[in-house]
Amino acid sequence: MNFGYARISTDRGQDTAAQLDALRGVGCERMFEETASGGRWDRPELHRMLDQLRDGDVVIVWKLDRLSRSLKDLLSIMEKIDAAGAGFRSLTESIDTTTPAGRMMMQMVGVFAEFEREMIRERTRAGLERARKKGRHPGRKPKLSDDQRREIRDLVRSGKRTEAEAARLFNVHRSTISRVMREAAPDAAA
Repeated sequence: MNFGYARISTDRGQDTAAQLDALRGVGCERMFEETASGGRWDRPELHRMLDQLRDGDVVIVWKLDRLSRSLKDLLSIMEKIDAAGAGFRSLTESIDTTTPAGRMMMQMVGVFAEFEREMIRERTRAGLERARKKGRHPGRKPKLSDDQRREIRDLVRSGKRTEAEAARLFNVHRSTISRVMREAAPDAAA
């Protein structure tokens, strides 16, 4: 079965008539139509369509950006379509994953997306390393100072307080106290 998906953004003055005409013209039997931003993931009609896909079905859109404006989301949607055993066609870009050339094209898009993700990771790691060299430690600040950690270990080890009591005393979750005590375990052995 051919599934047509038509989307317009929330801007005024747009309608899906041209998209729907084009989709009907290529034999779409079921139509899914919605008004939502292509950058949003919470699109009920898109998910309803994806849930109904079966082996051999084809999702057809007038233009690739009607499916998604985010490459990451586009690849995620394509994975869902592929997992259902369905194909994908974009009329404007002439992408058709039901053909070997179309599958190759989508794989190339995927390769570029993977390359982009790796470049982002590499830049992030380099930025974190530069920050560490400058003495900055990105991330959440510790809830407890080194002195407080020592005091907690002394209180719990001496039996003056339980871990739960120490958590209430220092206004932290009990798991934080357990972590402090686990970190201290090597100290106790020394």
